Parts: sequence; C-alpha cells; structure tokens
Amino acid sequence: MPSISRSPVLFRLVLLLALVVLGAASLNYGALQLDHTAWLTPDSDQGRVLYQLRLPRLLLTLFAGALLAATGAAAQSLFRNPLADPSLIGVSAGAALAVVTLMVFAGGWLVQHRFAEFAMPLTAFMGGLASTWLVMRLSRSLAGVSVTTLLLTGMAINAIAMAGIGALKYLSDELTLRQASFWLMGNFSVQGWMPVIVLTCVAFPVLLLLAREGRELNLLLLGVSQAQLLGVDVAKLQRRLVVLCALGVGSVVAFGGLISFVGLIVPHLVRLLSGPDNRHLLPHSALLGAFFLSLADLLSRMLASPAELPIGILTALVGGPFFLFVLLYRMRRGGGYA
Repeated sequence: MPSISRSPVLFRLVLLLALVVLGAASLNYGALQLDHTAWLTPDSDQGRVLYQLRLPRLLLTLFAGALLAATGAAAQSLFRNPLADPSLIGVSAGAALAVVTLMVFAGGWLVQHRFAEFAMPLTAFMGGLASTWLVMRLSRSLAGVSVTTLLLTGMAINAIAMAGIGALKYLSDELTLRQASFWLMGNFSVQGWMPVIVLTCVAFPVLLLLAREGRELNLLLLGVSQAQLLGVDVAKLQRRLVVLCALGVGSVVAFGGLISFVGLIVPHLVRLLSGPDNRHLLPHSALLGAFFLSLADLLSRMLASPAELPIGILTALVGGPFFLFVLLYRMRRGGGYA
C-alpha cells in the first residue's frame, strides 16, 4: 500500500482494475443469469436485459459516483473544511426540491414528452445552484465565506428545502407521492439510454474542469490571503466551483434521487491512501467514487433480492457514522483541516 500511495499512476491503475472487476460482477448479477451469448444477441431476452437494464444502470452509477465524490473533494478544498460535502451545504436539497416541484406540477408533461429527461437535470441544476448561492451569501463575512457558519447555514437551507418537499408530497396525488418518495430514497433503476447520455454529457466536462482547478485549490489551502498573493482570484474560483458542483450534483439528483455522504466519505479515503494534493485528489476521488457507488448499487440488489434496497439508505448507513467520526476527530484535535 505505501508504494501505491506514492505512485499516482499505480493508484489509478488499481482503481481502474477494481472498476472492471466490479463492473463485470454487476452486469452478471441479477434474477436472470446471463450467459456470454447475451453480448452477441441484443434482440434476445437476455440481450435486452443486458443492454437496456444492466449496462445503462452500471454506467449511470459510475458517472454519478464520480461526480458526487469529485464535487465533494472540490467543496472540501474550496471551503477548507473536511465536512463541506455538497449535500451538507444545500446543493442536494435544493436540487431535490426543484425536481419534486416539477414532478408535482408538471408530472403529466414529463410522461408525455420524449425529451423530458433534459428538463429534470436542468431543473435540478437550477435548484442546486440557487440553494448553494443562498448558503454562500448567508454565510459570507467581510473576509469571505465563513466556514464557521457555512455548515449551519447549509443545515438551515436543507431543513427549509425538506419542509418544502414534505409540503409538496402532502399536496400531490397518490401516484406522484409514491414516485417522489421512492425517488428521494435513491434509486438507479432505468430503462433505456437517455439518462445515461444526459449524465455523460454533464460528467465529462464537469470532471475535466474540476481536474484543472487542482493547482489553485492547493494554493487556497494555504489560506485566502496567501492564495491571493500567489495570484489566485478566490472569488472567481468560488463561483466556478459552485457552478460545477451544482451542475454535477444536480444532475445526479435528477436521475438517482438523494444520495448522501458519497462526497464526504470518498475524499477522506483518498487523502489517507494517496495524499491531499488536489491535482491527484480530484481524479482519484472520481475513480473511487465510481467504485463506491457502483458497489453500493450492487449490494442494494443483493441484500434484499429479488427486491431492492434504496441505494440512499446504504450510503447513509455508512456515511452517518463516518460523519460523526470525522466530527469527533476534529473536535478532539481542536478543528483544522484534516
């Protein structure tokens, strides 16, 4: 493990190999056992299961996990706070509120129109961006964004958004209520490729743009004043990363529902394994996040087979105790970035 931690290339190769093994297991596991001919016969029953259900679902979880983990790593470095997961600063709740509003008031339109898949991520992006902007504005002090009040403000915005979601669910009809409740718990059951295409079009530019910010995020860890002296425009950096985080997380929320703690757990694990350098932390977090969420999706299908556990329940069961561990660890050390 020490040799892997010192070699970013080797670390990435190990993660890629793990993704290949996990992907093969995810494609093969299910109520219907597939044989090798399924790849060559897409029009057969097994071929349709493979190409229309399992493969799109696998790709969706890979891209979603990469986005959640990479945006989590970026948020932690941007705010110099290891607890600044996007779901804790209002992005996920704002995106969820926007999507549930769309489901309640435009549910019929979503069913009837072919390209309604684009409306979901766009609405989620706008909701996540609005809630994140509000959190940053409310937590801003004369010296910039105050990390002391950031999480408290995020918790307040999350509470308001969840109250709004509860009110919308109360006003909705029975069918919409079931759909919204199931979606909010996190699920990647898809049929067809349109959600995968949309999320792919979001994931590649967001992940590439985040990776380019590694050097400036490293300088920002020295402190706002020091980063400005070294040529970093902190205000522009904050705006760029907030937009990227809102776009990435909002798109995941649109297709997978509320999936918490991935952006909190994975960056911490990557720091332990390969160090805090953001030039490596961001791509490594994306790879490990893809592995983590795909593994959680596989377990959600295995643990309650032939039914499925909502994937958000599994990530919360792991992430909740981990969040408390990090919080207590920082309190014992007297705060600081870990």
